[in-house]
Amino acid sequence: MQSTIPNYSRRQFIRGSLAGAASLAALPAWAAPSGANGDIRVAVIGFNGRGAGHIGSLLKIPGVRIVALCDVDNEVLKKGVADLAKKNVTVKTYTDYRKCCEDKEIDAITIATPNHTHTLIAMTGIANGKHVYVEKPVCHNVTEGRLLVEAAAKVAPKGQIVQHGMQRRSSPGWQEAMEFVKSGSIGKLVLSRGTNYKARPTIGKVAAPIEVPGDGRIKGTFRDTGGKPQVVDVDYKLWSGPRGMKPLSREQFHYDWHWQWAYGNGDIGNQGPHQLDVARWALGNPENLPLKVMSFGNRWAYTDDGQTANNQLALYDFGPGVAPLLFDNRGLPHANLEWGKGRDARMPVFYATAQGKGGQTQIGNVIHCENGYVAESKAYDKEGTMIKKFENFNDGTDHMLHFIDSIRAGKLVDPNLHVSHGFHAAALAHLANISYRLGKKASPDEIKERLQGDKAATATFENFAANLAANHIDLAVDQAILGPQLGFDSASLKFTGPFADEANKLVNEDYVDEFKLPVIS
Repeated sequence: MQSTIPNYSRRQFIRGSLAGAASLAALPAWAAPSGANGDIRVAVIGFNGRGAGHIGSLLKIPGVRIVALCDVDNEVLKKGVADLAKKNVTVKTYTDYRKCCEDKEIDAITIATPNHTHTLIAMTGIANGKHVYVEKPVCHNVTEGRLLVEAAAKVAPKGQIVQHGMQRRSSPGWQEAMEFVKSGSIGKLVLSRGTNYKARPTIGKVAAPIEVPGDGRIKGTFRDTGGKPQVVDVDYKLWSGPRGMKPLSREQFHYDWHWQWAYGNGDIGNQGPHQLDVARWALGNPENLPLKVMSFGNRWAYTDDGQTANNQLALYDFGPGVAPLLFDNRGLPHANLEWGKGRDARMPVFYATAQGKGGQTQIGNVIHCENGYVAESKAYDKEGTMIKKFENFNDGTDHMLHFIDSIRAGKLVDPNLHVSHGFHAAALAHLANISYRLGKKASPDEIKERLQGDKAATATFENFAANLAANHIDLAVDQAILGPQLGFDSASLKFTGPFADEANKLVNEDYVDEFKLPVIS
């Protein structure tokens, strides 16, 4: 099978990087830092959540100036300007990302908008000669992710940087852990596991959808997850972008779009890409997407305006010679629907060996090998005795710095930063969601039969079911939605075999005319 990204072998990547560096002298003005005194001038697009972290990171990097903020919510924009003013930073403001990307006094953009506009804004930035940092997931569907990777390849020889937001790729500790696994010190890799056990209570249910006002602005007070009222003044046309202005069906305007298919990708496409990326990294960064994928789960415990699964299991088969990948997402608490926040004792825990011994995770990765495993920052033998700790283990503190370093170098300073890794991590989530969305309710016995005796997958499912039972959910009654096992061809980005016609309809999405993806020549 052809590679999903045929030009990105390590040797070719290095050769392309050297060619890009050699061509720096002939770069057009936009492709090199052009601010006063050689400063790199950055605009942050979308900063009501993760983008605030972008601002914090950029402010710490010498030779970088934040010169513009862009957000569709006027309330967010005003607060962002005021916060920077307290730090003696004055910025231009934009509501429309297109105008921001056209500004010739901006060298680079960072993007942390809702998922459905990530690729659109990234490719608009690329088309306008900007260096681009785009948060996870770098794409909302598989096809646009491939187009983003191709666009990045076209502009790389000019010295134009396109980097993903998979911060763990910049963690020295994770890099050391991957080399340890690759060395064979604990034997052959047999399973790469990602876990995301993160509290996801109900988002509520509106009595009726909010129709879009004639002026296309959504103004008002919405519910906030922190208990504070959420005051918004949003250009809804720009917020909706490629999806078009649909009636609004959620109590909280910001964030809860993650659980609606038109804008988000569920938690497997929200937190999940971080763990899916690490899991794929452990497999040696397969150039192809998996040959087969299957996913099951449901939205249990409440009926609300969310559409995505809150508990979901996904299984990936990359074919001969590559260990399987398993992703386990849990959004319900440990028991009795007693909600906590984040990584606390009320969320389930995955134990790699016997409970209370050895490695464990809630939001993280376990890399299972023949003679032991790596669980986050430590390696263990089969009995759960720690044998090694990886130093400088973090979530990629220097990831944004590496983006800036790459701009200055005219090439990516580390192959781990290549946007193709972001595409693959996002695509793994999208493939699983497609299987899930095509699924039908099934009994626990039907699910076990589908797992075909896979010990690790079966054990994980049994634990998955036990967690649901502890929350008073009987899988025999409130059944899981079991998706089909789908075949996939990476070269064509098409599903094959049974259910292929239905699945292929979900590989792409519709784009309203005003917000179609730019063509990068």
